[in-house]
Amino acid sequence: MVVDHAVPGPVRRIVVLRCNALGDYLMVTPALAALRTRYPEAELTLLGAPWHARFLTGRPGPVDRVLVLPQVDGLAGQPAGVPPGSELPGFLAAARDDAYDLAVQLHGGGGVSNPLVRALGARRSIGLRADGAPPLDDTVPYRYYQPEADRFLEVVRLAGADGPADYPLLAVSAAERDAAAALLPGDGPWVALHAGATDARRRWPAERFAAVADAVNTAGARPVLVGAGADAAASEAVVAAASTPVTDLTGRTGLGTLAAVLRRCAVVVANDSGPLHLARAVGTATVGLYWCGNAINAAAPTRTRHRPLLSWTLHCPECGADCSTAGHPHRPGEGCEHRPSFLGQIPVREVQEEVSDLITRVSTPTWTTTVPAPGATSTPR
Repeated sequence: MVVDHAVPGPVRRIVVLRCNALGDYLMVTPALAALRTRYPEAELTLLGAPWHARFLTGRPGPVDRVLVLPQVDGLAGQPAGVPPGSELPGFLAAARDDAYDLAVQLHGGGGVSNPLVRALGARRSIGLRADGAPPLDDTVPYRYYQPEADRFLEVVRLAGADGPADYPLLAVSAAERDAAAALLPGDGPWVALHAGATDARRRWPAERFAAVADAVNTAGARPVLVGAGADAAASEAVVAAASTPVTDLTGRTGLGTLAAVLRRCAVVVANDSGPLHLARAVGTATVGLYWCGNAINAAAPTRTRHRPLLSWTLHCPECGADCSTAGHPHRPGEGCEHRPSFLGQIPVREVQEEVSDLITRVSTPTWTTTVPAPGATSTPR
């Protein structure tokens, strides 16, 4: 028997909690697109961070409005720069006045996020729930190791929404495309390299990125380093280790221009981080460098345009501690405090071969002035 989980009555306002980093947001976009498709007339509000407001406001897509959530004690991954927690009571009171029909919790296991979503006062609340977390009206069990896009689609199915797990094609403006063309002139093909990551364990060694850059140059393509200002040291290490010239745009692009730069490239080689997910969202081929556990949650499931390469290192290279027990409460060990790279098992040759194969299979996109309609979900795979 097919069960219709659609929210009873008219759905005019939907609010979604997802207040963390770039890659985290992009992994939730298939669920947002599914909500938009199921409830096309509803206003969809994202409770996010200042960067969401800057990046998404005015950009075609499933989100109509971004509200910057004040500081919430214990809310994992909430970015810096948000309003102080003293503003939270007034924020929640205003949210209750908005009279949301559906509130969706897509921000972790619910220990802190479920009470927050309940406090919004929506007619119906759905979301994730780890063992011991407060309930919502309907929930999906939270288990750490699960493909994130599928996790969030499983939640919105509780509201009758569904769709593909592919990232919706992210709109890039004409001004952003022009800025990217000025930064990456000529025909290319360009190959973007992102050597940074917030967690040092997710960073492939800089000298290996340098070897890939040299191989790209030798093959007649053009390597370019990308990333935010926080990635500057990693990019500088790549430039210092490379024996051939590498264009370095690290810290020189806003997020919209970075999206256009990645769209202009034939292939992106990156650690498991925001720019890798952004490349997928704009339709560029990728070679993703993953620790095996992270790959379960975040790696692309298809292989025509995306080539995740996995390192199966389970024990800390410095002290030997088992670092594979996250999300398994009955398994001994909690990892360690060391932060060496866990990606050392991935050899340069594998990356070079995947880049070469992808360049022969895909062509650098032709720029157009069109942008996808809100909620569009077709992304090349």
